[in-house]
Amino acid sequence: MSGYRAPVKDMRFIMDEIIGLNEIAQLPGYEEATPDMADAILDEAAKFTGGVLAPLNRIGDQQGCRLDAGGVTTPDGWKDAYKAFCDSGWNGLAMPVDFGGQGLPETFGIAVKEMTASANMAFSLCPMLTGGSIQAMLTCASDELKAVYLEKMITGEWTGTMNLTEPQAGSDLALIRSRAEPQADGSYRVFGQKIFITYGDHDMTDNIVHLVLARLPDAPAGVRGISLFLVPKFLVNADGSLGERNDAHCVSIEHKLGIHASPTAVLAFGDNGGAVGYLLGEPNRGLEYMFVMMNEARMGVGLQGVALGERAYQQALGYARERKQGRDAVTGEALVTIDHHPDIRRMLMAMKSRVEACRATTYYAAGLLDRAHAGTDAEQKKRDLWLAEFMIPIVKGGGTEMGIEVTSLGIQIYGGMGFIEETGAAQHWRDSRITTIYEGTTGIQANDLIFRKLMRDQGATARVVFGEVAATARALAESDRAELQAIGRRLDAGLKAWGEATDWLLANAKTGVSGVLTAAVPYLDLAVIVSGGWLMGKAALAAAGYLERGEGDLPFYKAKLASAAFYADQMLPQAQAKAATVMAGDVALAGMGDELFQ
Repeated sequence: MSGYRAPVKDMRFIMDEIIGLNEIAQLPGYEEATPDMADAILDEAAKFTGGVLAPLNRIGDQQGCRLDAGGVTTPDGWKDAYKAFCDSGWNGLAMPVDFGGQGLPETFGIAVKEMTASANMAFSLCPMLTGGSIQAMLTCASDELKAVYLEKMITGEWTGTMNLTEPQAGSDLALIRSRAEPQADGSYRVFGQKIFITYGDHDMTDNIVHLVLARLPDAPAGVRGISLFLVPKFLVNADGSLGERNDAHCVSIEHKLGIHASPTAVLAFGDNGGAVGYLLGEPNRGLEYMFVMMNEARMGVGLQGVALGERAYQQALGYARERKQGRDAVTGEALVTIDHHPDIRRMLMAMKSRVEACRATTYYAAGLLDRAHAGTDAEQKKRDLWLAEFMIPIVKGGGTEMGIEVTSLGIQIYGGMGFIEETGAAQHWRDSRITTIYEGTTGIQANDLIFRKLMRDQGATARVVFGEVAATARALAESDRAELQAIGRRLDAGLKAWGEATDWLLANAKTGVSGVLTAAVPYLDLAVIVSGGWLMGKAALAAAGYLERGEGDLPFYKAKLASAAFYADQMLPQAQAKAATVMAGDVALAGMGDELFQ
């Protein structure tokens, strides 16, 4: 099924009520980010993604990509859609004006990225990876390299990739063997093989800019000895035209469970004398620079979970409104559409509310990044950046796990027909399954949240978040609406559970590392549940305000309130169970060796 309607109304609601679009528009450089501009951009993006990208989603899944002597060929319609995407300016929407971008905040960009991924996830991966490459280059590339490559990447004329993984080095990048040998002219010759490279080769652009992790001859061992290199598919002449083919070649593409139209390449560098590369930034700081790109990608992958969840929800809802089966349990009416059945309604609301919660969390993090980028107060910028960085593993881990569960619910609502490929319901689950793996597994996100974010300031940033959650819980409790008071009670209980689990982790981080690592994913789950409940609570307060004033789209605000109440009733109570799981640590496994798995 190709039908997709971007949830523009919900996106705009989050921009106004969760992110604070009016405040973003007051930041230097973002003066054009007005509500009218937001309406215009989101409406046009909805038309493009629904009309151009969504109809290609099923085609791409069925055809996939193919590799021959000339390189990788993408499915029918891909090249034209990519050209239209770039010609419309979507690739450079939130990129710097100095290099051909439009300079709008990520508050706008995140919504367009969601629409793109919902309409056609396999397609969306190409601009997502290019965007991460651009951010890394803005951080560490020389002015000369920026002048040659950035504008063409921002306009989409060229695309970018990130090359970390090798056959023997998955998440453990200390095992990287790719090497770079310095040349007399200041360039390097890069040798090695990289695997799982998204859009590592394709036919949509004339050039591909690979960012490659490799070691210099005198590099120290481990991750401290990794440098970052720019290795183009085609070398670039002094006048900006393309020169000879570089010694970087796609030797195979993977046959995958999902995202069939996204070519996942094995790339060989230097099989014929060495691929020409250029050092980005300082030697041995490559992993640090790549993390700039990785954080961009992790936000994007968390958003993919939201996008696929939204697409699966829309499709399941459409089917439930058409499929007639059974008798209405309340009225006794025979042969009703299945959306009348309580269990189907429960599943639909679970899909809807969880997507909304993760969308709000993702957009909130994007707004923090805008404030950190364009703010004028140094201390506030640092606070916003640390808050955003704290939220990123919650966005990535939470959004992707939610996406898998919600797309699976979509299949369940279809019943047996959901297991049949022709309905299209299964594709969303297949496409979502990779999201908890690439750009760092859920376990890696959980470890990042605890050891890189929670522990770096001994929980100070977490307590800033806790303070915000507590303020929302108080505002809900002080309302004269019973449904808001109920949400407030649930949120307050969830916050207490999150706080207790956090205190336990901080107390055991040094003396009980095994237990903390065992508790990491349950702690991430806990953070996701309560963060989502917090922002759903803020949404409920805003929606109730509109209802009391009788302003705007009242059915929309009633649905918003119901969704927040459902989330509070169905999801927030799980916080206490997750906290208990965290604080159990690895006690049950203590003293057990390999015999545990006999």
